[in-house]
Amino acid sequence: MFWQNYLSDEIIAGFDRYKYNAVDTNPISNYFSHPFWNWVVKHLIPRWLAPNLMTLLGYLFFLLNVAVMAYYDPHFYASSRDHPDNPPVPDWVWLFCAMCIFLSYTLDGCDGKQARRTGSSTPLGELFDHGLDSSITHVTPVVLYSIFGQGEFGISPIRVYFAIWCVMACFIFSHWEKYNTGVLYLPWGYDIGQLSIILAMTITYFRTYLFWKFAITIPFLNKTLDSGDLAEISLYVGSGMSLPISLYNIYRSYRDQTGKMRSLWEANRPLVCTTILFVSYTVWIWNSKCAVLDNNPRIFLWTVGTSFSYFTVRLIISQMSNTRCEVFHWLLVPIISATCVVVVCDTAQYELFILYGLSGLVTTAWLHMGMCVVWQMADHFQIHVFSLSKPQQNSKKET
Repeated sequence: MFWQNYLSDEIIAGFDRYKYNAVDTNPISNYFSHPFWNWVVKHLIPRWLAPNLMTLLGYLFFLLNVAVMAYYDPHFYASSRDHPDNPPVPDWVWLFCAMCIFLSYTLDGCDGKQARRTGSSTPLGELFDHGLDSSITHVTPVVLYSIFGQGEFGISPIRVYFAIWCVMACFIFSHWEKYNTGVLYLPWGYDIGQLSIILAMTITYFRTYLFWKFAITIPFLNKTLDSGDLAEISLYVGSGMSLPISLYNIYRSYRDQTGKMRSLWEANRPLVCTTILFVSYTVWIWNSKCAVLDNNPRIFLWTVGTSFSYFTVRLIISQMSNTRCEVFHWLLVPIISATCVVVVCDTAQYELFILYGLSGLVTTAWLHMGMCVVWQMADHFQIHVFSLSKPQQNSKKET
């Protein structure tokens, strides 16, 4: 009853024809990250370690970071002296989280190199890697937000919400770009963002969160910006650079006739679900009867990010298999319905239950799709997901 074939025969055939094609022009990645990862793979990682297991471990390190910060700072008040009832996050937590992000970043960068080293590269590995990456896209700004928080020199949850959408848009634009060009142009913001957060958390460990309580004045604008404002601006600037670059690469593929040459409607189908998602959650926030984002920021942002990941994974499947991306999916129905109930009805006392229920549904749907897709592809390619050994027999019943 649990098993479901999410991948049609057409998609499976597309994966059989798939060839990895990516371009990385980031100088930080090319001159720092990749040489370091090459050294790690050569000297520290045993040959028997499966690349997909490395990807999963990196993801779990990031989730551990999220869990620890959520325990010590559930409402982002711990880094604010305006809320003395919320004790500051213990200093060791910042160093622990910096180490978790470093390990996650390193494993994520080394898994592909390990796959090529062991001759175990498959479309499953890329899908597994990018699928998990999509689920932590919203988490990166949330981790950074823990340093500044609400209150003095911080920013409000609604501003973080829009900044997170900017970061998530950067991620989906790169795969929308590949959907139309056939080439994955890796965005610069990933390496810069990961290294910046590692550095920021390490500084917080040595100097405490009080180090970030400052403001600067911009002389020619006659305006004062808090440290939280600067962090928010950096997210917008770093992520916002991806859209014009993606548009130019798509334009160039049409000009040179090197891309998929889809019509305007077909080229933009992958963005429909995500746009509906953004509008629905934004309308919910503005019409919330109990300030749902302010009072439950982590649950609400987790629901938003997991929903985004669900539809992004489906886009990645379409662009890798060179099949038509869907324009609407059933999971949008409960999301839109929840928003409509909040807008139309007096749901102040029930809104949190609606949020928790939707969060559970979205998370369950994401897990179910992910597990079924991974095992379906493993069954097709006759491989073990987390081992380099070859299965003697492989069937849906055995998996």
